[in-house]
Amino acid sequence: MASEEARVVVVGGCGHVGLPLALALARAGVDTTSYDINAQVVETVSAGQMPFDEPQGPEVLAEVLASRKFSASADPSVIESADAVIVVVGTPVDEHLNPDAHAVPDAIEGLAHHLKDGQLLVLRSTVFPGVTKLVEERLASLGLDIDVVFCPERIAEGKAFTELYDLPQIVSGRTKAGTDRATELFGHLTDEIVETSPEEAELAKLFTNTWRYIKFAAANQFYMIANSHGIDFENVRAAITHEYPRAQDMPGAGFAAGPCLFKDTMQLAAFNNNTFFLGHAAMMVNEGLPMYVVDRMDERFDIKGKSVAILGMAFKGESDDIRSSLSYKLRRILKFRAREVLCSDPYVRDDDRLIDEASAVAQADVIVIGAPHARYADLKTDKPVIDIWNILGAGVLL
Repeated sequence: MASEEARVVVVGGCGHVGLPLALALARAGVDTTSYDINAQVVETVSAGQMPFDEPQGPEVLAEVLASRKFSASADPSVIESADAVIVVVGTPVDEHLNPDAHAVPDAIEGLAHHLKDGQLLVLRSTVFPGVTKLVEERLASLGLDIDVVFCPERIAEGKAFTELYDLPQIVSGRTKAGTDRATELFGHLTDEIVETSPEEAELAKLFTNTWRYIKFAAANQFYMIANSHGIDFENVRAAITHEYPRAQDMPGAGFAAGPCLFKDTMQLAAFNNNTFFLGHAAMMVNEGLPMYVVDRMDERFDIKGKSVAILGMAFKGESDDIRSSLSYKLRRILKFRAREVLCSDPYVRDDDRLIDEASAVAQADVIVIGAPHARYADLKTDKPVIDIWNILGAGVLL
């Protein structure tokens, strides 16, 4: 790994993607600052507290604050002294699922008076294909001579301080100078670099997330087919995958959600003039699973007059992240169909509608495991439990 120090500023540097990256660079000896417009979260990080759950995060934060290799700031002027500026601002989609290709260029242009000639600008979050080129053109039109590269984030939440070091880093730049500088920067974290063109890297990121979303949709469709015919999908999957290498990547059923997979699949569809039928089908399956579960619950338990508890509101197990969580979609549907809906999650902190797990279980007539937190494997109750994740190990038949 590279040993030379560089001054790095991570824009959006106190979020789920930016903060682990900034901490990992600082831990590798790079003088790093996380810049974030959220002054409250900057205060939290500066005080040595992680604003979200990430294994090893508190320990690494304490270590780099003590070493003075890391700081957090809400002052954009910190960008001016940076050799490299890493921008963690992704492409959003609107309520009609249309991506805003100008969101990233506009955000960077808003910081342009802090950018300087000779800097390296790294786009880190998922972008709509062509956005890297658009940023290059926008900066050039402002008279700035900056090396622009796209180096997509590849980590999964909860695995940042493993995967930042273990996974190869994709580096893409229009010029050799930019690519070389990005390779040196990420060489602080990993020795394995994969070089592509910016357009290839943009599609690589979208294809990766969309592929996972499609695989989850296939599993969820299989689950619904089996379940509708009174067959336990998990038993079928166990038979398929047992000592059969070509089926080892078949996931179990579950609510496929989060801030990336759905959004990036819709970005890819938009990029292909909305003729990505496989992606749209995956969206219909995954987004339709909560309604399917409620319909089956209603058939079995006549939930109109019953209280239903949802255990787990995060979008994935052992996480506090509720962004795009389908547990909230499940909650909305149940509020219309059931007498009462009770929600609980031991990790989620920013939802005052949640109650403690014991109270939810005690008051409920029917229980749904919304997120596969490992603790639910020890759930003890004689009430019906809907467990499409098979956390309890008793199958997924509903």
